[in-house]
Amino acid sequence: MALDGIFLSKTKDELINKTVGLRVDRVNQPTKDEIILNLRGKGCSYRLLFCVRADSPRVHFTSHLIDNPPVPPMFCMLMRKYLTGALIKNIRQQEMDRILFIDFDATNEIGDRTELTLCTEIMGKYSNLILIREGKVVDAVKRVDITTSSVRQILPGIEYKLPPAQGKLNLETESVDGIIEAILVQKDKLLSSAIINSLQGVSPIVSRELAYRATYDDCQVSELTPEQIDILKNELAFIKDNLHSYDEFYLLADESGKPKDFSHYEIMQYSGKLSIKKYNSCSELLDDFYYERDRINRINHRGHELIKLINNLIERTSRKLAIQSEELKKCGEKEKLRLFGELILANLYRLSKGVSYYEVENYYDGGRIIRIPCNPALTPTENQKKYYKDYRKAQTAEKMLEKLIEDGKNEIIYLESVLDELSRADTDSEISLIRQELAQVAYIKNIKGKKQKAPKELPPLEFRSSDGFRILVGRNNAQNEKLSLKTAMKTDMWLHTQKIPGSHVIICGDGKEISDQAIEDAAVVAAYYSKARESTLVPVDYTRVKALKKPGGGKTGMVIYHEYYTIIVNPDREFVEKLKVK
Repeated sequence: MALDGIFLSKTKDELINKTVGLRVDRVNQPTKDEIILNLRGKGCSYRLLFCVRADSPRVHFTSHLIDNPPVPPMFCMLMRKYLTGALIKNIRQQEMDRILFIDFDATNEIGDRTELTLCTEIMGKYSNLILIREGKVVDAVKRVDITTSSVRQILPGIEYKLPPAQGKLNLETESVDGIIEAILVQKDKLLSSAIINSLQGVSPIVSRELAYRATYDDCQVSELTPEQIDILKNELAFIKDNLHSYDEFYLLADESGKPKDFSHYEIMQYSGKLSIKKYNSCSELLDDFYYERDRINRINHRGHELIKLINNLIERTSRKLAIQSEELKKCGEKEKLRLFGELILANLYRLSKGVSYYEVENYYDGGRIIRIPCNPALTPTENQKKYYKDYRKAQTAEKMLEKLIEDGKNEIIYLESVLDELSRADTDSEISLIRQELAQVAYIKNIKGKKQKAPKELPPLEFRSSDGFRILVGRNNAQNEKLSLKTAMKTDMWLHTQKIPGSHVIICGDGKEISDQAIEDAAVVAAYYSKARESTLVPVDYTRVKALKKPGGGKTGMVIYHEYYTIIVNPDREFVEKLKVK
C-alpha cells in the first residue's frame, strides 16, 4: 500500500505540468500531519495536499474540501509567512527515492527575492515536510533532535542533509542488464525480495507482480530459468521505458469496493480476487484511495474526547442494563412469593413458631406437599406478611425495571446514533453541532463563564435521484428530527436503515408521485449514511412522512412507525457521490 518512488516520479511529472508558474494563494494545515497549498494561476487553481502521517504519506492534488481548525498551528503560520505569494519554479525528485523537492521563488520580509524549497520525505513513520532556505532547515512538521535520531537531525537553523542512502540502483540511470545482475547475485532470496533489495522506487506489490509475471509464483533467485530471466528483463525494460509517460494507474478493491492497494503497473497476480479500477491521473487515484481513511483519522483526532465520552456512556449503560436484567429475572419468581404467603395464611391454625420451614398442602398442585422456607424467629403470621411484602416489592420493582431497561436500550440506540454521526462528520462545524446536541440533553456540560461561539448551522446534505427527485439527508439527530417532523411534507417519502443507526433520508415529492427508481436511489444513500456503510446488503425501511410519530419522552431524532416497506441495497460510495449535489 506504499507510494513507491516510481509512482512518485509519475506524480512529480503531473505536478510539473500543472503547477510550475503558479503562485501560493493560501496555506492551510487541517491536522498536524497535513498541509494544503492553495495554488492559483491564470484561469486555474489547485489544492496540493502534503501528508506525512505514518500510514498514508503522500503528495497529490485533492478535490475534497477539508475543514481547518479555528486557530492555525504554528507551522502553518510559518508556512504562510514564507510561502504566501511564492511562485513554483521547479519540482525535483531525489533519483528514484521517495523524496520530492518543490523550489519556490519568494520574497523575504524586506522585499528581496529569495529561493525556498519545500521537501517532502515519504518514508513511513519517518515521513516529514521540511522548509529549506539556502540549504538550511527553516522548520519542519516533525522536528528530529539527537534524542530521536543520532544519524540525522532536522531542526531550525541546521544544514539539511538527505537521509542515508540505501545503496539501491536507480532504474532511470541504470541499465536493465545491470539491475538483473544485481538481482541474480542474491541466490538465496525470493525473487520479489531480491527486486526490492536491488532497485529504488519499487513497492512490494510491484515486486511481487514482477515475480509473478516471470515465474507465476515467487521462487528463489537460484531457481530462475533463462526464459524466466528474459521475461523479468522485458518487464523491467517496459517500466523503465515508460517512467515518464502518462499511463493508466490501477486501484485494487475487494468485493465490497473497499480500496486495498494501488499501482502504476497493471496487477495480474490476484486473478479476479480483487477488482481493478483504472485512472488516468495519479492524483485522482491517491485522492480516492486515501479519502475515507483520512476522513476517519481526522474525525478521531478532532472528536476524540466526544468519541471517548460516548463509548464510556455506552459501556456504563450496558453494565447497568445487565444488572437490571438480572434483577428483573429474579422478579419473575414473585408468583412463588405470593403462593407461599397464601399457603401460610391458609394453614395458620396448625403452624407454630421456631421452625425453619413449613410443610403444607399445595391446593394448586393436587394437594402435593410443598416445603416453604421461613424465619424461625418470626411467628407464622409474621412470615406470611413478609412473603406478601416481598411479593409487592417484586411486583413494583418489575414495573420499574421494565421501564428502566426500555429507557436504557433507547439510550444505547441514541448514543450509537451519535457515534455514527461522528464517524461521518467531515467538518469542525458538524462536530460542534453534535457537541451542542449532547449538551442540550445533559450528556456534557457547557463551560460556565466562557463565551462560546455558536456553531454554524449546516443545511441537510442534498442529492438528486437518477430521475430528478430531490433527496435530503440529516447530518445529526437534531437535524434528523427537524427534517422528518417539521421540514418534510406529509406526502414525502422517509427512509432509514432497519434497526441500524443512520441518518434520516427524505425524498421530496414536490407534488409528484415518487418513483421506484427514486426510492431505490435514496435507499442506497440511506445505507451509505449509516453504521452499515461497509456492508454489502443493507435493509432500508421506507414510508410516507405522515406515518411518523415521535414517542413521548423519546430522545432527539427518535421516531416510530408501523406501516412501512423494506428494500435491500448495497451502499455504493461511487454511486452516492454521483448523486450528490455539489
